[in-house]
Amino acid sequence: LADHPEPEIATADLTAFTLELACWGSDDVRDLALLDQPPAHALETARQVLAELGAIDDEGRATPRGRVMAGVPVDPRLARALIDGAGLVGARRAAEVVAMLSEDVRAPGGDLVAALRSLRNGDRSASWRTQVKRLEAIAKEQRDGQRGPDDARALTDDVAVGLLVALAHPDRIARKRPGGSSYLMTGGTGAAFDRRDSSPLAGLEWLAVGDADRRSGEREARIRAAAPLTEDLALEAAGSLWTEVDDVTWSDGRVLARRRTMLGALELASVPIKNPPTEAVTAAIGDALESEGIGLLRWSEAATALRTRLDFLHRALGDPWPDVSDEALTTNLDAWLGPQLARVRSAQDLRRIDVGAALRALLPWPEAARLDELAPERVEVPSGSTVRIDYAQEQPVLAVRLQEVFGWTAAPTLADGRVPLLLHLLSPARRPAAVTADLDSFWDNGYPGVRADLRGRYPKHAWPDDPRTAQATRRTNASRDRRR
Repeated sequence: LADHPEPEIATADLTAFTLELACWGSDDVRDLALLDQPPAHALETARQVLAELGAIDDEGRATPRGRVMAGVPVDPRLARALIDGAGLVGARRAAEVVAMLSEDVRAPGGDLVAALRSLRNGDRSASWRTQVKRLEAIAKEQRDGQRGPDDARALTDDVAVGLLVALAHPDRIARKRPGGSSYLMTGGTGAAFDRRDSSPLAGLEWLAVGDADRRSGEREARIRAAAPLTEDLALEAAGSLWTEVDDVTWSDGRVLARRRTMLGALELASVPIKNPPTEAVTAAIGDALESEGIGLLRWSEAATALRTRLDFLHRALGDPWPDVSDEALTTNLDAWLGPQLARVRSAQDLRRIDVGAALRALLPWPEAARLDELAPERVEVPSGSTVRIDYAQEQPVLAVRLQEVFGWTAAPTLADGRVPLLLHLLSPARRPAAVTADLDSFWDNGYPGVRADLRGRYPKHAWPDDPRTAQATRRTNASRDRRR
């Protein structure tokens, strides 16, 4: 056990406290001389609730409605239900429901409408009746000069209770999930009735949840008290949660674009978007390339070769040569694929993009003119052959037959002389014979042993004593003699 009990401010609901703070003209709890500071996450939750209730503005300041709510001696959620609900269902009925919700009400089967009727008919509800009378007076006083009880709509208790609960808890408006028995609330939490309760509300399309709890380890909350609701009344109670969202995603090899009408986490409608914003398409494709890999694009041999050359220059010289790693290309799609992405709607469209041409858009100017000088595709060797350089390795590799580099005293260098080529010297049959980046040292130390081995296996080829001055060749001795 802890040596000292946890302070109340560390565990309490801070909605009322945060509203009072806003009414005092401060949104920073550090302005107060408190023994214990409240948790930051609890304060943020309280601000979110108050914003949904219309009690504070975007700057965290109390609105006129918020100041009125602060003067009602109940939780701000219930104050909102009382004040706004009085003009919708009448001051008396609003007071009845708010008084019921302010107590630890027992709702058989989780049915708040049945619980209200029980309170009205019960002999042991004196405290509730006293609270109703007090709240009704407050509601009438606050509604003075505004739409009064006589203008209230003729709603039955079945939906009036739900409207009032929704006004108090807009984040707990719930809609039944398709094909199941559970619900999703506007706040994003799943909820369901306990099957043992046999609630008469189970299966209704819309609910206003007055009380729910979630046990440790459970995915969904258990609905303890709720009332029926309609979609229209849900929208009226939680209008601040209504949004339209353009949702552009990559799914099963294509771009899906839909405009979703949302009430918090609840989707009310969804329609296709014919021409989604380019930025949204780019973001969706970026997500696809990040999750599925840059291989979604068609990398031709030429495009792959260009990419490896650019990667080498970025590693060897740094800026302004671009980073062409998977992460960098995915992050900077606009910079190299640009307008081409606006026309992409499928994996087939992606594979039609000329990736090589797109990569060239990343080349820095005027350095781009030196690409072939700093990182050439091929290099001419003493035999006259032009051999492709492999930039895919950490150090660029030139794989060439040993006889073709006779006459060289040093391996060529790249990137303004910073990086020597790593020579993979091959036998006449193109099998590995030696690897070196220091050709001068190899001629002195490695070549004699390699020469002795290769001369025995390939006697028709020239294996001179001094490779530095010998003539490079691609041919055997016999074929060379015939050409003479």
